[in-house]
Amino acid sequence: MNGIIPLYKPRGVTSFDCIAKLRHILQTKKVGHSGTLDPSVDGVLPICIGPATKVVPYLMASGKVYRGTVTLGFATTTEDLDGEVVDRQALTAPFSAADLQAAAATMTGTIQQTPPMYSAVKVHGRKLYEYARAGETVERPTRTVTVHDFALQGAGTFDATAGTQTVDFEISCSKGTYVRTLAVDLGRHLGVPAVMASLTRLKSGGFTLDQTVTLDQVAVAKDQGTLDQVLRPIDYALRDYPQVALTERVWKLVKNGVWLTPDEVADHTEPVLALRFNDETKCLYQWSEQKHAYKPLKMFTVN
Repeated sequence: MNGIIPLYKPRGVTSFDCIAKLRHILQTKKVGHSGTLDPSVDGVLPICIGPATKVVPYLMASGKVYRGTVTLGFATTTEDLDGEVVDRQALTAPFSAADLQAAAATMTGTIQQTPPMYSAVKVHGRKLYEYARAGETVERPTRTVTVHDFALQGAGTFDATAGTQTVDFEISCSKGTYVRTLAVDLGRHLGVPAVMASLTRLKSGGFTLDQTVTLDQVAVAKDQGTLDQVLRPIDYALRDYPQVALTERVWKLVKNGVWLTPDEVADHTEPVLALRFNDETKCLYQWSEQKHAYKPLKMFTVN
């Protein structure tokens, strides 16, 4: 078994739960995902099976797209609705769509972000949520992320009784971005507490929501012997790299880790190439300006 399953993760289960169930269904231990989703978040969760686990870093490197809602007027310990309310400031009037979008615009581009205490980021060998659950505090490292687009859908809905305003949004961002924190920071820019009310991952690893399959569909495919219909080849994770078909002579060199000259890869000089033989991506090679040649970067199979 070798390939990528664009899994739909439902709300109420962890990403690890999904992996555990797939290991049971497929009867294999070699299963890895490309970026966790919180239990309260649903959507696209690409899962790599067998040798395809080698492409996990390349799936994770691709951008992600989310759709969700942010509620202004209160904040929680976890930055989503799973936590306890720690701050409340009733709104007396709604923010305009222009005010909301102007605040969101300040959080686009390359920004510094501090991960929430309730996250799996490790500090001194412990996950942040372990500190949080123990009532401990620790200095959190900032990280550089890129928010390509943070689009708010109008002014949303204002609840005068609750003193809250709920707005839909769509975000396109790099790996490692905490959308919960973006929702909280949106409120901070507006001068009010905020919380992420819901979130769905629409795209990850190049897969979109309409391409996903459920755990039940994977189980049925396994029973019916049609797993090939839900497994995508590793090529899918590497399709953004220039593809080079190798001759049998050059493939023998590649199998032995030999550096390649530009003429051996059809005179390419791009930073990274995906080398193919017999209609299958075998490896990635990286350009060395110093040597003026391509060197092995990642081998996926030598068969």
